[in-house]
Amino acid sequence: MEKETFYHGSGSLFPKFDLSHALEGDGKVKFGYGVYVTSSYPSAAHYSGANDDWTEHYVYTVKIPAKREDNFIAFKQPVMPSIIVRTEEKLGEAIPDKVRADGKDFRKFLAKRFTPKGVVDKKLANFEGERQASAFLSSIGVDFIEWPYNWKNPALGNNRAVLDDSKVEIVRVDSVSLDDKKKLVPVSEKRVR
Repeated sequence: MEKETFYHGSGSLFPKFDLSHALEGDGKVKFGYGVYVTSSYPSAAHYSGANDDWTEHYVYTVKIPAKREDNFIAFKQPVMPSIIVRTEEKLGEAIPDKVRADGKDFRKFLAKRFTPKGVVDKKLANFEGERQASAFLSSIGVDFIEWPYNWKNPALGNNRAVLDDSKVEIVRVDSVSLDDKKKLVPVSEKRVR
């Protein structure tokens, strides 16, 4: 399987990715439940400062599944017809046209469908819906959700939420320093492993 190189920022050192720690960064699953990676090393360094309790900053260089026509959904982009077909076959229901037009709406539609009913803690219920939506998408061959890391200039690169943590391979870890604005201090990278 072809792979691509991306980066992940964290304040923790760990040997492998484990989605049971999904809320320990900034405490959100704003773009879906998965391992958040970016095509920009400086952006990953910035994310390593997302939690104010973190005193160390690390950038993980990772290999993830390469982008193919039918293994991802993208924000503000129509969902590939083959993904719609696989979704409808597995769910046994039609996907509304309005949700097909935008990967974000499609993901939210699935998350809402899988959100448990009657749970008092709405944040926990929404989190569980997102987790189940990611498991569902992964089960039909979707590897990640994608969005630009700079919405004003999408050509600069993108972020991805890889839905299955076992598909994220760590190839290098650097310790980095951040300035007061949580930006990478140039030439501060030191290889940890």
